[in-house]
Amino acid sequence: MTEITKCLNEWNATIEALGCGKQSILIRKYSTTLNEFLLYPTVSYANKDNYLDSFKNEDIDFVKENTLPKSVDKKYEVKYYAKVEEIIEKSANRIGSLNKYHIWTRDHVSSYLNGNKAKVWLLRVYKLDKPILTKRSNGMVFANTNKKISLTNMKPVISDVEFNKIKEDIIG
Repeated sequence: MTEITKCLNEWNATIEALGCGKQSILIRKYSTTLNEFLLYPTVSYANKDNYLDSFKNEDIDFVKENTLPKSVDKKYEVKYYAKVEEIIEKSANRIGSLNKYHIWTRDHVSSYLNGNKAKVWLLRVYKLDKPILTKRSNGMVFANTNKKISLTNMKPVISDVEFNKIKEDIIG
């Protein structure tokens, strides 16, 4: 695949954490059959007065710097592509073992899961050769960008060695 339009809608701060290697997973209540996608930034979470409470204290400055993506005329900058390498199911009370692989607080994750089992998406993230300003179709989780985005010359955000170490640690 050299071009793609399918995208996952996600908080911009989380996308930037994935894009710089601070985060390697997404924690969801659901699995996915879509194994590769662009990471499309959302901003509605930033409208809540207490949105910073969802993030660990040591990551607050990072989140503040990355709350909003670059945008022009309702087009948002897409910079990253991700592949789902594994989906691991974990009980809600065992998810704390993955805290070093994400920027959210334990309370945020616990509240989100609300006692449900977690589906942990282990992502291999790549930086696109050139960021693209684009719109997307409607969609709660997945959508499509309004133009095809090239995947040529993209580069992994963390090395193969580092990713394999993370994968081994998470999967066991």
